[in-house]
Amino acid sequence: MTRPPTGILVFVAALTSAACGVFASQEHARVIPAPAADVAADNRSSEVALFAGGCFWGVQGVYQHIKGVTNAVSGYAGGERATAQYERVGSGRTGHAESVQVTFDPRVVTYGKLLQVFFSVAHDPTQLNRQGPDEGTQYRSTIFPLSAEQSEVAKAYIAQLNKVKVFDTPIVTTLEPGRPFYPAEDYHQDFLELNPTHPYIAYNDIPKVSALKKLFPDIYRATPVLVRAR
Repeated sequence: MTRPPTGILVFVAALTSAACGVFASQEHARVIPAPAADVAADNRSSEVALFAGGCFWGVQGVYQHIKGVTNAVSGYAGGERATAQYERVGSGRTGHAESVQVTFDPRVVTYGKLLQVFFSVAHDPTQLNRQGPDEGTQYRSTIFPLSAEQSEVAKAYIAQLNKVKVFDTPIVTTLEPGRPFYPAEDYHQDFLELNPTHPYIAYNDIPKVSALKKLFPDIYRATPVLVRAR
C-alpha cells in the first residue's frame, strides 16, 4: 500500500492540533436498534448519502469497511464552494462541516443501515459542535439528506432513538438538506488506511472500525474500498 509523501504527512501532523486533536476522550460505540422506517427499495443500484460526525478521517474509514459501499469520500458540506478548503474550514467560521459522501448499493446495504452505523460506531451524536478531542462547528453531528425520503427516515430515527433513550443525553444531530458536497484535498482521502499508526488514528479511529466489525459482522468487510484505487 502506497503512502502519501513524507512532506504531506509532516504537514498534516503539524495541522493536527487545529483539525484532529491527538489525545483526548474517545467516542464509545454502542448497540442501538435498527431504524423502524427505511428508504423504500427500488431498482436503483446506486444511492448517495452524506454524513458529518467529527473528523472525516474516521467516518470515512468506517464506511469504507461496509459491504455495499462503493465509494466514501472525505470533504466539506454546509458552506460555500469558495470556502471548502481545509485551512478555512478549520476556522469554524465557514458553515462547513467535515463530511463524508457515501455512495452505496441499496440492494446490499440500506440507507437505514448506514444511519444505524452512523449513530452507533461512527461518532457520538450527543456531542454538540464537537467530537471527541475536536471542537468547533466544523465537527458538528449532521446528516445532509439528499432526498425528502432520506430526510423523513433520518428525522424519524432520531426521534426513535431519543424515545427509547439509547443515549444518556438527547441526540443533537442536525438535518441540513440541500447542501452541496465538496471533496477534500487528496491528502485527506483514505487517511485511516494509509496512516494506521498515526496517533490520532490509532487512538480515536481504529477502535471505530473494530467496533463495526464486532457490532455489524453481517455488513463488515475486511478490505476497504479506497478513493485512491479509482
